[in-house]
Amino acid sequence: MSTRAFRKVLVANRGEIAVRVVRACREMGLVSVAVFSEADRGALHVRLADEARPIGPAPSRDSYLRIDRVLEAARASGAEAIHPGYGFLAESAAFARACEEAGIVFIGPRSETIALMGEKTSARREAVAAGVPVVPGTLETVGEEEAAREAERIGYPVMLKAAAGGGGKGLRLVASPGELAGALARARSEAAGAFGDDRVYLEKAIVRPRHVEIQVLADEHGHAVHLFERECSIQRRHQKVIEESPSPLLDPGLRGRMGALAVALVRRTGYVNAGTLEFLVGADRQPYFLEMNTRLQVEHPVTEMVTGVDLVKTQIRIARGEPLPFRQEGLAQRGHAIECRVYAEDPEAGFLPCPGRIQALRIPGGPGVRDDSGVVEGGDVPIHYDPLVSKLVVWAETREDALARMRRAVGEYRVVGVKTTLPFFERVLSHPAFVAGDYDTSFVAVALASANGRPARRLELAVAAAAIRAFEERRARAHGGRGAGPSPWRAAGLREALDARLGSRG
Repeated sequence: MSTRAFRKVLVANRGEIAVRVVRACREMGLVSVAVFSEADRGALHVRLADEARPIGPAPSRDSYLRIDRVLEAARASGAEAIHPGYGFLAESAAFARACEEAGIVFIGPRSETIALMGEKTSARREAVAAGVPVVPGTLETVGEEEAAREAERIGYPVMLKAAAGGGGKGLRLVASPGELAGALARARSEAAGAFGDDRVYLEKAIVRPRHVEIQVLADEHGHAVHLFERECSIQRRHQKVIEESPSPLLDPGLRGRMGALAVALVRRTGYVNAGTLEFLVGADRQPYFLEMNTRLQVEHPVTEMVTGVDLVKTQIRIARGEPLPFRQEGLAQRGHAIECRVYAEDPEAGFLPCPGRIQALRIPGGPGVRDDSGVVEGGDVPIHYDPLVSKLVVWAETREDALARMRRAVGEYRVVGVKTTLPFFERVLSHPAFVAGDYDTSFVAVALASANGRPARRLELAVAAAAIRAFEERRARAHGGRGAGPSPWRAAGLREALDARLGSRG
């Protein structure tokens, strides 16, 4: 297939992933176009892009999820390609098809592949046909009668899952027959609200599994590879918060087997571009295919750190029609990488979102430390979107050294103005089970149940926030209400006072 040349890429997303794609475009000599809602007018991705186009009000349904407005921004800017990032329209077959029909290159898989593999039950059928083991369950969606019958056949506990999406939406664990009807109604309602599709299917619940995923890349010339695994078992509300590569669970044999299964499914479906196959690994160390994400994953940096492959640039090159520049035998894992997703959430209140203004921010650095962020000091974490502040990633030669480096990096991270998950990471990174690599998807609930609260830390945070607020008000009065002057961190003595008071963790 002939190479498709394009020079301008619209990034149909926001936050850190939009920043990530904009930076990749600049390094490749491509012009980037950002889109933004009214809530993101001053956001970092808007500031960094070469151009920016407004696409509507703050709610995502009126802006980032509007295919017509995104395409109009592409046409108005002259963008020849669109990178969807992850979330929003990234796994929308309708969006990919609209790009194809408009003559705009979609930097991702073809629309028909997204439709096939993005729908969970059809993906399970393809996996079975490719010889990939799946979690026992239904290959079709179920109603109340079918769900009751299949649950009895499979055996409780079972999981109800949304057919059209993931991320923990439309997901319910059912332990007994008496819970099934209510759980089915709630799963359907949540799935309809999240994906506009209330269909659900049923799977056997694997007790205390490990969640391991395989990164894949495939081009239009028949080449497909896997880039090894990411361990994603540290989750809250069925959503990942810490990822690492290599997985502490996998030995070379199991790693090779899972990689081969992933590539077999990719080849069967004619998949092109970047994707991820998610597996559950039970106590028997047998991998079971869970689903495929037909897009770039949030946690892609850990794969980049251990393989040296820039996944975003490779996505763009594949979309231009270029062949993969490497083969499976040329890929290897080197060292160990860990990612902590820093959210504006309160871990002590069930990870409730804590949107607000970031009044002060200090990002860690040093050897082997990477911070993918979409926020800046003085900027807001809006209430309308996922409250991700940044992805803190470290690399070292060994897992032990990577853990030590991440502890150091988390200890240096300073956020004032919003609560964050940083204190939670401190506990996890020192937990004996995590240090030993002996954990599963139930770890967060167990760790939180055993962790002691920190009321003194909360009081200190309140004092710190009040001190900053009082300082800003005095500064504003001194400048006639204009709010001029240095940031709180650079104010004489304030940074030192905050560091001494709380080790300033948000």
